[in-house]
Amino acid sequence: MGQEKNSTKKGSWKQLSEEERYKIEALLKAKISPKEIAVQLMRDKRTIEREIARGSVIQRDWEWRDRVVYLADVGQRIHDEKASNKGRGLKIGNDHELAKHIEDKIKNDKYSPDAVIGEIRSKGLKFKTSICTKTVYNYIDKEIFLGITNKDLPVKRKRKKRKYHKTRKVALNNRNGRSIDERPENANNREEIGHWEMDCVVGSKKECLLVLTERKTREEKLFKLKAKTQDNVIEAINKLERRHKGKFSESFKTITMDNGCEFLDMERLEASSLSIDRQRTTAYYAHPYSAWERGSNENANKLIRRFIPKGVDIGKYTNAEIKRIEHWMNNYLRRMFGYKSANDMRKIA
Repeated sequence: MGQEKNSTKKGSWKQLSEEERYKIEALLKAKISPKEIAVQLMRDKRTIEREIARGSVIQRDWEWRDRVVYLADVGQRIHDEKASNKGRGLKIGNDHELAKHIEDKIKNDKYSPDAVIGEIRSKGLKFKTSICTKTVYNYIDKEIFLGITNKDLPVKRKRKKRKYHKTRKVALNNRNGRSIDERPENANNREEIGHWEMDCVVGSKKECLLVLTERKTREEKLFKLKAKTQDNVIEAINKLERRHKGKFSESFKTITMDNGCEFLDMERLEASSLSIDRQRTTAYYAHPYSAWERGSNENANKLIRRFIPKGVDIGKYTNAEIKRIEHWMNNYLRRMFGYKSANDMRKIA
């Protein structure tokens, strides 16, 4: 039979069925060759040969002689196992440049998966493949990226968001402090620049960080303190005022903080170090046990912990290293701003 008169019909390729495997087994027992089986089943000869090789086993007869036979159930079992293990192909495929970019940003630049994908889209970076934030998280769970695990991620929330409520109106250790209830609405609603939150990040020893977060742009200012005391806090604010000279009151209209002992000297915090008769800012105190009232500040502290973990001696970090962390925070892309940084928002505002 010539090629022009063959009886095999060409069609779309599909896997051998279980029924076809039992037909192959029966035809082989009848001494039919693979070529003739292919014609009868309208399959390619190589498909039949591969299937016979896959489903063949060694059997021993009553005379203890080994012989190779094809068993349909063995071929079907191997097919099912491979099909279950195959799964869906990786969307990132062979795009090694994209994989390396994601690994570098998360591992070395401390970016979150969402920030990495947001930067790619906002800056129009070109790769062979396009994936979403959820896919990156899934690949990290499966340890597909080289050297990246969930330990490298800042926060991976699985629990429900907690409900916040005020526990007490007045702090017993700060009864004379100005309450956050008196703070103006333009500060509460983040309508203008110049309203800040302040907190301290502590280490294993005396040294700590004073952290100021601007409420609208999320601009950060970090200062290394020798100890968590009122004098050191006031000294840091005085240096900041001298740096801004006469424009401090415009840039720091209000400062909101908790009722920690290091912040209780409200008069010195508000009094200008450059002019005796001038007030440089207005201080407000959050309610006791209400860190959510300084939410921007608390989120900033989490970013700092990517570089300075809890239980580490902050005194070992130089001022230059602290400034590098501040620079990173002010250039970190945020979803809330359409993947713009604090520095970008400050230019826009």
